[in-house]
Amino acid sequence: QVQLVESGGGLVQAGGSLRLSCAASGIIFSINAMGWYRQAPGKERELVATITRGGSRNYADSVLGRFTISRDNAKSAVYLQMNSLKPEDTAVYYCKLTSFANDYWGQGTQVTVSS
Repeated sequence: QVQLVESGGGLVQAGGSLRLSCAASGIIFSINAMGWYRQAPGKERELVATITRGGSRNYADSVLGRFTISRDNAKSAVYLQMNSLKPEDTAVYYCKLTSFANDYWGQGTQVTVSS
Protein backbone atom coordinates (compact mmCIF):
# COMPACT_ATOMS: atom_id res chain seq x y z
CA GLN A 1 0.00 0.00 0.00
CA VAL A 2 1.46 3.31 -1.10
CA GLN A 3 0.69 6.38 0.99
CA LEU A 4 1.44 9.99 0.19
CA VAL A 5 1.47 12.66 2.87
CA GLU A 6 1.55 16.33 1.92
CA SER A 7 2.55 19.19 4.19
CA GLY A 8 3.42 22.85 3.99
CA GLY A 9 0.13 24.43 3.01
CA GLY A 10 -1.32 27.43 4.78
CA LEU A 11 -2.43 31.04 4.51
CA VAL A 12 -0.13 33.58 2.89
CA GLN A 13 -0.46 37.08 1.52
CA ALA A 14 -0.20 37.77 -2.18
CA GLY A 15 3.45 37.95 -3.21
CA GLY A 16 4.49 35.55 -0.49
CA SER A 17 6.00 32.08 -0.68
CA LEU A 18 5.21 28.58 0.50
CA ARG A 19 6.99 25.25 0.13
CA LEU A 20 4.96 22.08 -0.16
CA SER A 21 6.39 18.67 0.64
CA CYS A 22 5.13 15.21 -0.18
CA ALA A 23 6.60 12.01 1.19
CA ALA A 24 5.73 8.57 -0.12
CA SER A 25 5.78 5.43 1.97
CA GLY A 26 4.97 1.81 1.40
CA ILE A 27 6.14 -0.71 -1.15
CA ILE A 28 7.22 1.22 -4.22
CA PHE A 29 9.11 -0.73 -6.81
CA SER A 30 9.69 2.07 -9.24
CA ILE A 31 8.58 5.68 -9.42
CA ASN A 32 8.11 6.94 -12.93
CA ALA A 33 7.03 10.44 -12.04
CA MET A 34 5.76 12.60 -9.22
CA GLY A 35 3.80 15.77 -9.44
CA TRP A 36 1.52 18.37 -7.98
CA TYR A 37 -2.05 19.11 -8.97
CA ARG A 38 -4.56 21.57 -7.55
CA GLN A 39 -8.29 22.00 -7.34
CA ALA A 40 -10.00 25.28 -6.63
CA PRO A 41 -13.64 25.44 -5.46
CA GLY A 42 -16.00 24.79 -8.35
CA LYS A 43 -13.18 23.90 -10.72
CA GLU A 44 -11.65 20.71 -12.03
CA ARG A 45 -8.35 19.39 -10.74
CA GLU A 46 -5.50 20.70 -12.86
CA LEU A 47 -1.84 19.96 -13.33
CA VAL A 48 0.60 22.31 -11.61
CA ALA A 49 3.96 20.62 -12.18
CA THR A 50 5.46 17.19 -12.73
CA ILE A 51 8.95 15.74 -12.57
CA THR A 52 10.15 12.42 -13.94
CA ARG A 53 12.61 10.05 -12.35
CA GLY A 54 15.24 11.45 -14.65
CA GLY A 55 14.50 15.01 -13.60
CA SER A 56 12.51 16.31 -16.57
CA ARG A 57 10.07 18.97 -15.43
CA ASN A 58 6.76 20.18 -16.80
CA TYR A 59 4.82 23.22 -15.56
CA ALA A 60 1.42 24.72 -16.13
CA ASP A 61 1.71 28.02 -17.97
CA SER A 62 0.06 29.80 -15.05
CA VAL A 63 2.88 28.92 -12.65
CA LEU A 64 5.87 28.97 -14.98
CA GLY A 65 8.62 31.15 -13.55
CA ARG A 66 7.03 31.28 -10.09
CA PHE A 67 6.91 27.64 -8.97
CA THR A 68 9.74 25.12 -8.89
CA ILE A 69 9.30 21.37 -8.51
CA SER A 70 12.07 19.15 -7.18
CA ARG A 71 12.40 15.63 -5.88
CA ASP A 72 14.54 13.46 -3.67
CA ASN A 73 14.60 9.97 -5.14
CA ALA A 74 16.26 8.48 -2.07
CA LYS A 75 13.41 9.70 0.12
CA SER A 76 10.65 9.17 -2.45
CA ALA A 77 9.73 12.79 -1.87
CA VAL A 78 8.68 15.68 -4.06
CA TYR A 79 8.62 19.37 -3.26
CA LEU A 80 6.98 22.46 -4.70
CA GLN A 81 8.51 25.86 -4.03
CA MET A 82 5.87 28.49 -4.70
CA ASN A 83 6.95 32.12 -4.99
CA SER A 84 5.10 35.29 -5.95
CA LEU A 85 1.82 33.69 -4.95
CA LYS A 86 -1.41 35.13 -6.30
CA PRO A 87 -4.98 34.86 -5.00
CA GLU A 88 -5.79 32.68 -8.01
CA ASP A 89 -3.32 30.10 -6.69
CA THR A 90 -5.75 29.38 -3.86
CA ALA A 91 -6.69 25.70 -4.01
CA VAL A 92 -6.21 22.31 -2.45
CA TYR A 93 -2.89 20.98 -3.68
CA TYR A 94 -2.51 17.24 -4.25
CA CYS A 95 0.60 15.17 -4.66
CA LYS A 96 0.58 12.35 -7.21
CA LEU A 97 2.96 9.45 -7.70
CA THR A 98 2.99 7.30 -10.80
CA SER A 99 4.47 3.82 -10.56
CA PHE A 100 4.16 1.70 -13.70
CA ALA A 101 0.48 2.07 -14.66
CA ASN A 102 -0.70 3.04 -11.19
CA ASP A 103 -1.42 6.52 -9.86
CA TYR A 104 -1.42 7.28 -6.15
CA TRP A 105 -2.76 10.48 -4.61
CA GLY A 106 -2.24 12.26 -1.33
CA GLN A 107 -5.05 13.67 0.76
CA GLY A 108 -4.33 17.27 -0.25
CA THR A 109 -3.15 20.38 1.53
CA GLN A 110 -4.93 23.73 1.46
CA VAL A 111 -3.15 26.79 0.11
CA THR A 112 -4.92 30.11 0.58
CA VAL A 113 -3.52 33.34 -0.82
CA SER A 114 -5.08 36.55 0.44
CA SER A 115 -5.10 39.76 -1.58
